Amino acid sequence: MSELFDERRNKLLSLRKEGIDPFPRAFENRLPIAAALAQVDSEPKVRARVAGRVMRRRNFGQLLFVDLVDQSGRLQVMVQKQALRLHDCVRRFLDDGDFLGVEGSLGRSKTGEPSLFADSGEILSKALRPVPEKWHGLTDVELRYRHRYVDLFANPEVRRSFEFRSRVIADLRSILQQRGFLEVETPILHPIAGGALARPFITHHNTLDMRLFLRIAPELYLKRLIVGGFEKVFEVGRVFRNEGISPRHNPEFTMLELYWAYVDYRAIMDLTEEIIVDLARRHCPDSRTTLGERSIVLAAPFARRRYHELISEHALIDPSDSEAVRRKARALDIDERTLPDAKVLNEVFEETVEPFLIAPTFVTHYPAAICPLAKCSAEEPELAERFELFINGWEIANAFSELNDPLDQRRRFEDQVRSKDPEVPGEVDEDYLCALEHGMPPAGGLGIGIDRLLMVLGGFLSIRDTILFPLRRPLASDGGEGTIAPSVDPS
Repeated sequence: MSELFDERRNKLLSLRKEGIDPFPRAFENRLPIAAALAQVDSEPKVRARVAGRVMRRRNFGQLLFVDLVDQSGRLQVMVQKQALRLHDCVRRFLDDGDFLGVEGSLGRSKTGEPSLFADSGEILSKALRPVPEKWHGLTDVELRYRHRYVDLFANPEVRRSFEFRSRVIADLRSILQQRGFLEVETPILHPIAGGALARPFITHHNTLDMRLFLRIAPELYLKRLIVGGFEKVFEVGRVFRNEGISPRHNPEFTMLELYWAYVDYRAIMDLTEEIIVDLARRHCPDSRTTLGERSIVLAAPFARRRYHELISEHALIDPSDSEAVRRKARALDIDERTLPDAKVLNEVFEETVEPFLIAPTFVTHYPAAICPLAKCSAEEPELAERFELFINGWEIANAFSELNDPLDQRRRFEDQVRSKDPEVPGEVDEDYLCALEHGMPPAGGLGIGIDRLLMVLGGFLSIRDTILFPLRRPLASDGGEGTIAPSVDPS
């Protein structure tokens, strides 16, 4: 343990020896600091009880200054020597990072600073580790992600970004509920991993002695609800994909999925545009977001482009010429040898087209071969009635007219199983097919990656800036690499 850690621990022990509990149970009738600040100039003077984390201390002998911070704001606390018990406690035992509760009169200091003139109070929690010096300017972002609890109290703008996240999701729910959508909850543990193409996380239920998968998508359960008679449903929840980590990918992320009976992908496209335009109007100045050096307007109408046309334009090949597509793939260092033609084409699309879809763009008419749950186009049966929305080169949404033919769906499921692809289910989901056999009306479905949407609306370049606790490789917990060393003097 460091010298500073030991010093703080000794203060904690000293508090206990003097009969003072350094971790009392409560500090009741507390006023949020923002509410206290609003009453600073009231006449007659208002008394208040406030509490928060100590972020700065100044000792002028008979007069002690403490900056106290809670979720709502920051307030200067002044402790005069006349408040003997509190003055002694603050002078001898208080450190930056501790929690302190005080009571006194609100007013202003001689310099005009809003202040609380405290005459009583107590330490509410003794911090054994100090606030790291210059945390605000720390360049090791990995350390900030690993110790988000410090990042949040040391960097108020980080806390504000997650308050922003909460407001956006609340507004998203409100937008859908106002349009008649019902919020539901479906299982996270699935007996068959389905609803998307991804490697699942696998677990085991001991009592039932059965293998289960953390869901990669709620799709198949939500469509069961459409079979059951619900006509507009949505779910906001976690999904899990056992894949890589990057600025746009986290193995655990938040997804919005919705299903709407009696419409097709075109109505879903209009709805998607309405949702994002509405959120941008509420949360982006002039409906404009800034991502790095790019300024992007999130206003209707969004561009609508066909998949194959974009490949011809950006890859400079004929997408119907499989040999040309494979040559292009090899030129892009894509190992296409074991991939079917449609997957090779999609790999080329991801490399040559996606990075250039900066302004909001709906890409439509994907190859049916890579859309096992989507209805095929009546005019062009080799294409699916599907779209993806891209902003800043990132896939934000995926949607299609839902396949509701149980015989066609069974054939596609069986083709998936025969493919032995690790990203597809290893068995046919008979219960889902049973649901379809009871009849599902025509419907459109939509999935939006909430974390990526927040990246767009909030101007974040890494998905980890939108997730409170992104997954990280574990490191040593005491003094090893990636820990906050307790030896940094915060004063």
